[in-house]
Amino acid sequence: MNQISIRFDRTWLTSFKHTIETGEHWSNWERFQLAFEAAEQQIIPQFDTLQCLKHLQTFQPLPHQIEVTRQVISEMHGRAILADEVGLGKTIEAGLILKEYLIRGLVHKVLILVPASLVLQWTRELNQKFQIPAMAQKKAWMWDSYDILVASMDTAKREPHRSEILKHQYDLLIVDEAHKLKNKRTKNWQFINQLDKKYCLLLTATPVQNEMEELYNLVTLLKPGQLGKQREFQNEFVAAKRKAKNEAQLRQEIQRVLIRNRRQDHDLPLTKRMVHTIPIELSPAERELYDGVTQFVQNQCRQGGTDPRSMLSLLVLQKEVCSSRDAVFHTLFKLFQKDGNPLSPEVASLIEKLRAVQYSSKVNQAVQLIKEIPEKLILFTEYRATQEMIIRQLEQEGIYAIPYRGGFSRNKKDWMMELFAKRAQVMVATEAGGEGINLQFCHHMINFDMPWNPMRVEQRIGRIHRLGQENDVFIYNFATIGTIEEHIIWLLHEKINLFESVIGELETILEKMDGDDSLEKRLLHLIACKKDDLAIREELNHWGERFRLLKEEVLADEQQSSNRSCAQLH
Repeated sequence: MNQISIRFDRTWLTSFKHTIETGEHWSNWERFQLAFEAAEQQIIPQFDTLQCLKHLQTFQPLPHQIEVTRQVISEMHGRAILADEVGLGKTIEAGLILKEYLIRGLVHKVLILVPASLVLQWTRELNQKFQIPAMAQKKAWMWDSYDILVASMDTAKREPHRSEILKHQYDLLIVDEAHKLKNKRTKNWQFINQLDKKYCLLLTATPVQNEMEELYNLVTLLKPGQLGKQREFQNEFVAAKRKAKNEAQLRQEIQRVLIRNRRQDHDLPLTKRMVHTIPIELSPAERELYDGVTQFVQNQCRQGGTDPRSMLSLLVLQKEVCSSRDAVFHTLFKLFQKDGNPLSPEVASLIEKLRAVQYSSKVNQAVQLIKEIPEKLILFTEYRATQEMIIRQLEQEGIYAIPYRGGFSRNKKDWMMELFAKRAQVMVATEAGGEGINLQFCHHMINFDMPWNPMRVEQRIGRIHRLGQENDVFIYNFATIGTIEEHIIWLLHEKINLFESVIGELETILEKMDGDDSLEKRLLHLIACKKDDLAIREELNHWGERFRLLKEEVLADEQQSSNRSCAQLH
């Protein structure tokens, strides 16, 4: 075997020794420039200068996101509640803060707790947008093996994971959907409170100023003692359950830990909402079923349906009849087929009406509309039975549709999202399944059946109408003529103007309106009282007018708060 001779180049050594002995040729222009550039890269002009911005390769954060990052690091010392409105990029803000701390060497061990359906979404965003080597937690051994983990809150708080997590000291803890931490008696709150953490970010789009006790619990979790002991807080700031006293001082304390950006305060690049209400005429058999269910609900209310569980069941039944025959069928059997006893004559009559319905007018309309839209589309329904029926019909028409619902495992949800992004034309999602997902690559949405809660409607729209959406968003609302659904859409569209514009403080307004009775209960009461269409429309008109007045009041309060904050700064 031939040997390979190795020779070392030592020609530089003589000139190097000469330079050391004489001190000559150290400072030629080329070397000076290199040294200058190296020093320039290491300069941090001020402590609040953000280094992470120079390391972002795939996107440019918006001004309000940069300001939040600066404020959290330089003023709030890494402990903050990020409470921007839905779609303004709280995940981006958290990613920027994490990136900045990693670059500065102040953070090494990181735990990010999110809903199960968002684990992969968070991991991808951190990997792709920030080049942060985050891993999605899947096995118990991973708690010890990775420094930056994204995990499900439900998994983390259960044994054996809980004990493993509590052994570690975390430099940064990030919790998404932090409104689930408002009650200190829950396992979520107690688990987060026990975690050893240096910095902490709590992300929520839900305003926290309404329930005084919840506000105290959330701030205490973040910064114990910020609002004093609970008794001191009650005496100093609480006038009633949802009413504060010494508001200026309380607001000042909260602003030390909470940041909330609203769309109306920033010139954000959001696209338009294009809304179409599609009226649907029920077939004679469907009309008879709707009238039969409505009559059944009214009779049950008259017979003493005041029990909260009974009222909830009747509410579900009345909503389902506007969705599909299949949804009503499942609920009737679940509620009234008990211990093998025969069905009552009333229920048996409804079953016969169900069997007489041979097709769904709404499903036929959905298929026709989807054929006319050769682009990706998400269709929302509240009920699994309706979801399965729609998917079967779309498959028969040769349209590739995939389901998405809350009962799926995390892996299955991730797979469905991947299929929708790359292969399927339609995603048929239930309410629970659609929570928290981002679908900016899709800009068509069908509200197959309409929630009776305006907040849930806005959450649906927020899945596609958010920062990063490059196209105008098209929203199609299905309204069955001559049903309560038609009145609901009239209320949301004409009186509240929910679809065309974003109502930033929607939840605050609804809480002020509801009191002890939600809109859903009021609507059921209207139906139970046998009010005709004119009376129902008049009642909803009053409700819409009250909503408008409260909206003006809430916006005025927000403006006054903003003015006071500006005055304090100056």
